[in-house]
Amino acid sequence: MPVGARAGGRLAASWRRSTEYGVRTEAVEPVFSGTREQGSLFFECGREVLTDLHRTLVDEPVSLMLTDADGLVLNRLSGDTSLLRSLDGVHLAPGFAFSEREAGTSGLGLALADRLPSVVRAHEHYSTSLAGYTCAAVPVLDPVSGRLEGSVNITTWAEQPGNLLLALAQSAAGATSALMLARSRGRSPRPAPRGEVFHVQPGSLEPGSGTVQELSAAWRDASRRSEDAVRGGRVVLAVGEGGSGRSTLLAQAVRRVRPRDRILSASPPAPQDLDAWLALWSPELGKADTAVVVCEVDALPARAAEELRCLLAAARAARPGLPVVLTAGDLAEVPAGLGALVDTVVAVPPLRDRPGDVLPLAQHVVRQTRGRDLDITAAAGRALESCPWPGNVDQLHRVVRRAALQADRIDVRHLPSEVFSAATHRLTRLEALERDEIVRVLTAPGATVKQAAAELGVSRATIYRKVAQYDLRIPR
Repeated sequence: MPVGARAGGRLAASWRRSTEYGVRTEAVEPVFSGTREQGSLFFECGREVLTDLHRTLVDEPVSLMLTDADGLVLNRLSGDTSLLRSLDGVHLAPGFAFSEREAGTSGLGLALADRLPSVVRAHEHYSTSLAGYTCAAVPVLDPVSGRLEGSVNITTWAEQPGNLLLALAQSAAGATSALMLARSRGRSPRPAPRGEVFHVQPGSLEPGSGTVQELSAAWRDASRRSEDAVRGGRVVLAVGEGGSGRSTLLAQAVRRVRPRDRILSASPPAPQDLDAWLALWSPELGKADTAVVVCEVDALPARAAEELRCLLAAARAARPGLPVVLTAGDLAEVPAGLGALVDTVVAVPPLRDRPGDVLPLAQHVVRQTRGRDLDITAAAGRALESCPWPGNVDQLHRVVRRAALQADRIDVRHLPSEVFSAATHRLTRLEALERDEIVRVLTAPGATVKQAAAELGVSRATIYRKVAQYDLRIPR
């Protein structure tokens, strides 16, 4: 029986969570989000503290790391080249996510999950690929707000003692917090979260699990064509507006046809991450039962596009029928080499052309956000269906998630003003504030134009004129 399964307390709880997350026990599946702009107060202070500590440990077989609150490795210091090479092999490197959800039980994953100092030794790790290490990690909280900022993680070989590592990590975390407090007056904001640039998703036991059923005929037709192409071993390109659901369509097609395949899901990297991004492909493409989804290939730098074309062509030659699906705004914008690989082009219509999909997608977002269905009032439903959704499904997701976090019954007053305005010209800040105030008073329960005019101190004629100016569509 595995160590974690028979251990008590926090370690056993972490193993149970790792199982629920669907983490593989054999190896860590890489989730690469790229390096971040390193301007936050936490990063600057933590880097300074770990750099000083590294000077005293440069000849020791240890690696010092900072991670953010989501487990993304921000930096790594070590003087032991063999340890660094080994850590690269399990993706414990800058730009990779290592929370419990991605890597299962580890020192840093457990520290972030429980917000407590943690040591995980050898086979206490959930993934057997991490059994060769001992990891000690300590969370770092913002000394002013108490918000979790990240962790200090120290990793060494499994045979090394963990208690000393934990003491060093606690000392470094404490020094980081103290330095943050001393410099908090001139603090920098935390970097915004970045999307996953390269993510390996394990196979699903149930084909099509997690998908939205009963969508429009246009979506079903695009989905059917994609599935037929994947089943036939053809390279598929989904084209359409950004945010329209192109990558979701293709990923669902792969899942339905090949439910047990791992999916390599990738997006264009930042320029500084290009070499790391390219280095991920060869070892992952060589594994059996693997499918590939590459998003926004029309945004790939020329070098990345050419090297990826060579990698995919070689992988398909070695493994005929390897599922490869791509997305782009238009086939004409796809780099020539990658475009030559495409066998089937599927057009994904924008959300405004399939209004019947809006409410099923909205309820799907609600279930993802709250874990259950919520009532969407008739007025709110009409507002959602009549919105032109320039940002497509991505915009709908953001709007509905925000509304679902505000109330147990979604009404028009829980929707932002962007939903009610069909105006296409860019508003000034003053115009946007005026529009938002008009929407606020008109979406209040039982509101009338007369009441809205009285609250805003203007005439009813002005309200009607402004509604026309901003092309507001507020259902009753």
